[in-house]
Amino acid sequence: MSIGLVSAAYVVAAILFILALGGLSNQEKAKRAIWYGIIGMTLAIVATVAGPGVANLPLIVVMIAIGGVAGWFVAKKVQMTQMPELVAGFHSLVGLAAVFIGVGAHLEMERALAAVADGTAGQLAGFAATIAKKTSVELGILKVELFLGILIGAITFTGSIIAYGKLAGKLSSNALTLPGRHAINLAAFVVCFILGFLYLQGAGLWTMILVAIIAGLIGCHLILAIGGADMPVVVSMLNSYSGWAAAAIGFTLGNDLLIVVGALVGASGAILSYIMCKGMNRSFASVILGGWGGDASGPQQEVEGEMVPTNVETVVQQLDDADSVVFVPGYGLAVAQAQGAISELTKRLRDKGKTVRYAIHPVAGRLPGHMNVLLAEAKVPYDYVLEMDEINDDFPDTDFVMIVGANDIVNPSAQDDPNSPIAGMPVLEVWKAKNVVISKRGQGKGYSGVENPLFFKDNSRMLYGDAKDSLDAILKQMD
Repeated sequence: MSIGLVSAAYVVAAILFILALGGLSNQEKAKRAIWYGIIGMTLAIVATVAGPGVANLPLIVVMIAIGGVAGWFVAKKVQMTQMPELVAGFHSLVGLAAVFIGVGAHLEMERALAAVADGTAGQLAGFAATIAKKTSVELGILKVELFLGILIGAITFTGSIIAYGKLAGKLSSNALTLPGRHAINLAAFVVCFILGFLYLQGAGLWTMILVAIIAGLIGCHLILAIGGADMPVVVSMLNSYSGWAAAAIGFTLGNDLLIVVGALVGASGAILSYIMCKGMNRSFASVILGGWGGDASGPQQEVEGEMVPTNVETVVQQLDDADSVVFVPGYGLAVAQAQGAISELTKRLRDKGKTVRYAIHPVAGRLPGHMNVLLAEAKVPYDYVLEMDEINDDFPDTDFVMIVGANDIVNPSAQDDPNSPIAGMPVLEVWKAKNVVISKRGQGKGYSGVENPLFFKDNSRMLYGDAKDSLDAILKQMD
């Protein structure tokens, strides 16, 4: 394939990626948008592999086959509850690729410079041949690109691994607050940039290896210092980091499509992170800097009262008496795989002439849009699903609210307790409804480890047990 055809294919692929990204903002267009992305990525891979100057084609085909089979296997095996950590895992691979490509590009640069010095540059091919033609200024720019790619890539790699551990429950969701943690991060960044300066002055690969190690430690520390309540923002933020790492790789390799795609992912991830921070009343700088300024100024308020349990029979009677019902899904719904049961319950209540809707918090679950995807999978009509801003004013006129596996997003201490770790975070004001039932496995605290006063209110009752078992029992009682 000629250079002209490759460039044309890259332009078409870039347009398809933009259409895919734009389509994901609308639930009705999302399926078509995914196909745009699939076709664009296929076109990009084919154009790259079939392009001029591609070496080791058999090895590339084998690697694509291995990656494709691995991706298919993971996609078939992963559960909906594992989607957040799967995304974090993918981000880590992008960061690791950026580090490896940076190191590989440096080795190719050394090979090209050695060939120029020996007068054998004419025998070079591929990337090394391109490097051999660069001026000293262009080589300096390439070194800057390598440095940025390795720095961002290493932070993304280790940060994503820590995010995976927190999301999968393998690491504590509590924030790690080391004394002087911000000074530690700042000092580490300063050391990285000093090493980068030495690299520009002619120091060897050892400087970039040290940058990768230090940046990796920064990534670990940054994400460990972020609490569970902010993890959905972290996933979005790491998505942005992976995009910028990909863009840096694109500059290094001279691949225009990679630059465009990386910039799209980086910018969209940053915008989404900012929107989510705004929706949670969080400082964007606070989250990306590992909880800067997020310390409480005093002790949290004590929760008084006791959790009052209820049973399936009582819940069925409350549903029968209610004219308006709101379901609030959370991560526990995904864990229990109860989306099918709650969809069937919605259908039956609707058939009885009741108004049934879903209230979705912007960070419900552990991934932006997690609950929307879960309900769409269960074929819950889109017009039943309302965002927090659309439904919050309706709770005082709602007869019955059932919370299924949600905790922090319905916690009134966000409004009432200025010392709460989630203080100022907009929440679903479910406590204003006439009756509230919380489907929960036990009396434990939420993912962020914050006690929820909602569970102790007079109009709230606890329906203990697995969410799917509870919903199935309700359906059975309604027969």
